[in-house]
Amino acid sequence: MRTKEQYIQGLSGMKRNVYYDGELIDRTDERQMDCINTIGTTYDEALRPEFEQLCTATSHLTGEKISRFNHIHQNTDDLHNKQDMTRMLCQKVGGCIQRCMGTDATNAIYNVSYEADRANNGTTQYHENFKKWLIRFQKEDLVGCCAQTDVKGDRMLRPADQPDPDAYVRIKERLSDGIVVSGCKLHISEASVADEVLVVPTRALRPEDKDYAVAFAIPGDWDGLKQVVTIRNLRPREHFKRGFMPAATDSYMIFDDCFVPWERVFLAGEPQHGGVLALLFALFHRHSYSGCKPAIGDVVLGAAALAAQVNNVERAPHVRKMLAEIIMISELGYAAGYTASNLGKPEVFMPGEGFIPYGPGSYIPNSIYCNVGRCLSGEAVWHEAEILCDIAGGVVATFPHEKDFVNPETRDLLMKYTKRSANMPVEDQAQFWRYLGDWLCSASGSVRNVGGYHGGGSPVMEQIAITSQYDIEARKKLVRYIAGMSGGDRDVLSSQ
Repeated sequence: MRTKEQYIQGLSGMKRNVYYDGELIDRTDERQMDCINTIGTTYDEALRPEFEQLCTATSHLTGEKISRFNHIHQNTDDLHNKQDMTRMLCQKVGGCIQRCMGTDATNAIYNVSYEADRANNGTTQYHENFKKWLIRFQKEDLVGCCAQTDVKGDRMLRPADQPDPDAYVRIKERLSDGIVVSGCKLHISEASVADEVLVVPTRALRPEDKDYAVAFAIPGDWDGLKQVVTIRNLRPREHFKRGFMPAATDSYMIFDDCFVPWERVFLAGEPQHGGVLALLFALFHRHSYSGCKPAIGDVVLGAAALAAQVNNVERAPHVRKMLAEIIMISELGYAAGYTASNLGKPEVFMPGEGFIPYGPGSYIPNSIYCNVGRCLSGEAVWHEAEILCDIAGGVVATFPHEKDFVNPETRDLLMKYTKRSANMPVEDQAQFWRYLGDWLCSASGSVRNVGGYHGGGSPVMEQIAITSQYDIEARKKLVRYIAGMSGGDRDVLSSQ
């Protein structure tokens, strides 16, 4: 297992292919360091004895101790631990820890590559290719990101029907030693600071979309890959430093006739498996959300409670009601994820068939509860921001700049007129308003809310999954029985 310093050293040795604001930059450019330090927390905490069980696991392939971020879930305890690890680490950085994308992609590909080989009757070696890649990924303790979302072009057209065939990443050419891919993936979190990029399809596919049924892994600096990155840093402070400086990056990943050797290819032209892979990555990622969103809820709750304390309104009934709302949202999301872990099996839901055995035996969280938790908590991000705004008041938008608090002409006056609570040092009150301004009024804060709503799939996608997989007909039969209608069944749910 690596240290944070070794992770950074690995990034420093990668070739330049990351563009930011018109520049070609190094991965360890100062503007990326806050994001690197955020991900680096995963390495620091894994070395602490009290977090060893959460942050590490035993590889089922090698028997060696590895990062849990690079582990294939073998049982329900693995699913529980991943969720709790994610919540703990997101608490430490006050937001997204980002590294879960690699975890969720590896678990999805591990299962789908196995099923694709089985359906192909041994004519492909996708699963063996992936296991060889995975062993190296685990041994070297690498950071992986997942490139799923395509630019999509005309949203009303399927991949093969697009005027521009590169609207979705596709196999452009098949060669004896590999494939050539073309297209663009976007919104790819942490890609500019990841060692490896795992590429998976973004939607269900038809037979005529077979060239878009492609999955592979390449290093982040691979020839034929360009990244155009957005870096989300908070405004630097000179005098009143933050306790931790969280940050994130997102990339447009442009595959410009990018050659991928067969040993790095895990799906190539099987549309039925491409669609399952798209859904399965989303499922694992929504399960991760049941760890990160409750952690962010913990931060929101703490901020709301401190705002009430500074304003001396913490005993007001309407404030207690709002704090309770935040708690309920966070813990219901966590509970749904915990139940999804507890009901996890080597199974997936197939339309018309229900839950069926799937993959080589690794554990997949229950789809209904993953989607329920993600949908409930994802829809709440704007309401939670509204609660913070309501309790805090307008001061977060107009609080003076930090240099005004060190200017002798204004310092003492500001300390007098920004003081609200007699029970908290005025310096702490000022520091809190600066922090809440970061959360509610900064560009990064706004991006976080958009990401919290759409990350892992917009709520409408979870609603589709929930209603398509939940046995609504059985509930109708139960009500038919209770109401005395024909076609009723009093035992329809007792066996489920």
